[in-house]
Formats: sequence, C-alpha cells, structure tokens
Amino acid sequence: MNFEIPTGLTDLLQDFTVAVLKERPPNLKQFAADYFAKLNEQNNEEEDDDKPRGVRFAGSPNPEPMQTEDDEDSDEPMVTAAIAAEIMFILFKILCTVVYPKTDEQRQRLNEAVKHILLFRSLEPEQMQEVLDAMFEKKVLPDEHVIDQGDDGDNFYVIDSGKYDIFVNGNLVGNYDTNGSFGELALMYNMPRAATIVATTEGTLWAMDRQTFRRIVLKTAFNKRKMYEQLIEGVPVLKALEIYERQNVADALFSKTFEEASCIIKQGDDADCMYFIEDGECRVTVTNKADPSGEEVEVKRYNKGGYFGELALVTHKPRAASVYAVGRVKVAVLDVQAFERLLGPCMEIMKRNIDEYEEQLVQLDLVDAKPR
Repeated sequence: MNFEIPTGLTDLLQDFTVAVLKERPPNLKQFAADYFAKLNEQNNEEEDDDKPRGVRFAGSPNPEPMQTEDDEDSDEPMVTAAIAAEIMFILFKILCTVVYPKTDEQRQRLNEAVKHILLFRSLEPEQMQEVLDAMFEKKVLPDEHVIDQGDDGDNFYVIDSGKYDIFVNGNLVGNYDTNGSFGELALMYNMPRAATIVATTEGTLWAMDRQTFRRIVLKTAFNKRKMYEQLIEGVPVLKALEIYERQNVADALFSKTFEEASCIIKQGDDADCMYFIEDGECRVTVTNKADPSGEEVEVKRYNKGGYFGELALVTHKPRAASVYAVGRVKVAVLDVQAFERLLGPCMEIMKRNIDEYEEQLVQLDLVDAKPR
C-alpha cells in the first residue's frame, strides 16, 4: 500500500498541532471539530492576503503565529518547531501504519508461522507487533502461481500451511513444506523475482506489502548490522576477520536479555552458542572440585564488549564454567552453526585462549576444571 501525502497536509496538521499545544483543550475531539469547522468558514470568506494564518477561539481574539524565542514576555509555553516536527513524524507514522484485523485463532497461527523467520529475529516487541498487524492472509489452490520469475516484487510471504515448488528458469530446484518464507530478495534489492513459486496443495500464506516490509524489516536489519559491527570491532579475537566476514557475523547475531542472577550458561551443559555482551556485566564461576560442598568460585567478570562461551565450541566439550548476569544483561548470541561457518579464521586465537584459561584454573587450585 503506497501513500501520497496531499499538498498542504503537512502545514495543516502542523498548525493544528501548535493550536493544541497552546490551548491544551480538555476535550481534544471537540476542539478538533471546532478548529476545522472554523478553518473551513475562514477559507470561505474573503480575507486580506496579509492576514495572519490561524484559527480564532474564545479567549483568543486574533489568530496567532507560532511562538518563537523572541516572545520573551509571554507566559505561555513555547511551541518549538522541533516539537511540532516530532508530532508530525508521529502523525506520518500513524498514516503509514497498515493494520489488517485478525481473529485470535488467526493471530495464534501467524505467531507460530513467524516464530523461526530469521528476518524477524532482531525486531523489538513493538516492531514485531507492527509486523503481525501488517500481514494479511492469502489462501492458495493447487497449481496456483504465488510469484513468477521476472515479475516485480509486491509482497513478502510466510508459509502457514501447504506445499510449494520452487522453479528457476523452468527447472525445479527445491520446495517448501508447511513452513518457511520467500519473496524478500526482490523487495530488499529492488530487483525482479528470481524464482517462481507454485502451490502443489491447498495452503495458507501470510503476506506483507513492499512498503511495510522495507520500512520495518530493512531499516531494523540495517540498524542492527551497524550496532553489531561496532560491538564486534572491539573484540580482539575477531580482528583476524575481513570486513565482509565481520558483517556476516553481525548479520547472524541476535539479542537476548537476562535478568539479575540469571544463569546464562551452566557448567557441565552442552555448548550450543557463544555470547557478546551488549550491555551490563557477567560473572564467571567454576565449581571447586576440592570442596565437598561443591561451592562455586568466581574466576572472572566480563563487561560490555566482552565475550564468552567460545572455548567449549572450539573443544566440542561441555561447559566447564557457569556465567551469571550481574544486574540486567543484554547479550548478542551466535549459535554453533554460525560459529563454525563464520569464525574459522579465528580458531587458532581461540585455541591459544584455552591455555591461558587452564593456567588461571591451576592458579586457583581448580585443576580438574576444563575449558568452557
């Protein structure tokens, strides 16, 4: 859905916003009705060209322009252009927000369908809610072409149910079976569809239009990459990566938050990911093998920019230490598949870290502990 802002709408809403901020009416709807009725009357009257623009209300005999810093003697709060611009942005966002009503049953199915979509991983809850609101249901029949190679991209699709074949240049190259998503490449890169998708059974899709997809998903993905690139630039072990390799790592990361005293990794557990600290502090503990009570001993702390959990992925052994959140902690997570695919150039550095970690354990008389 594409919106074109009519000529004059920006000035109209800005004038109305300024009037609201100055008058502070107790009944906003009634104020708006009076405001625009009066404005309409004024537009129908013949007025002098130099008459100030505005709307007159009780207690305000003449229309007044926007207040500026020169109005030093006025007791009214200053209505700055910045405030008006901020409200205009909010109004514009409201105008561009697309909402398709859904039943509870539909929303539940949609939540399940998008749960594992990689593109949505980095969205905040508010943005995810906007995505769910903006998606609409599309029923398909057997042999129906959902998209055709060479066409312009209009929608991004998430599969709720059904089976679909993928054709490139007329050749069958793959298929989807009751889950997955497609159609994002044409929207991301403004290029024609790269494949044809044909339903082989009846099915249900969830679709999102191009404008909403680019506004929410692409902007968020871009901001996420920049944030994670800055985070991993400060990680010494990743200095061996080329720029494009660090970008790939940034794209594979996703955020997770832990509350005070939460256990992020547990000694003895299998390793499935490593962590980079976005914000907060973590403490590392190991179980003292010489203590019959099994008391945990703190061996290290990590702050913003620190990382942990990589050594168990290098050695393919269980975690040999526990990590707890100190206060609220936000971390970026890299799962084991992405770790093995993307961090090959860093393996030698990580293996050297194992020796340093073992030396630290020996100094603490924890010789039975193994690298995490």
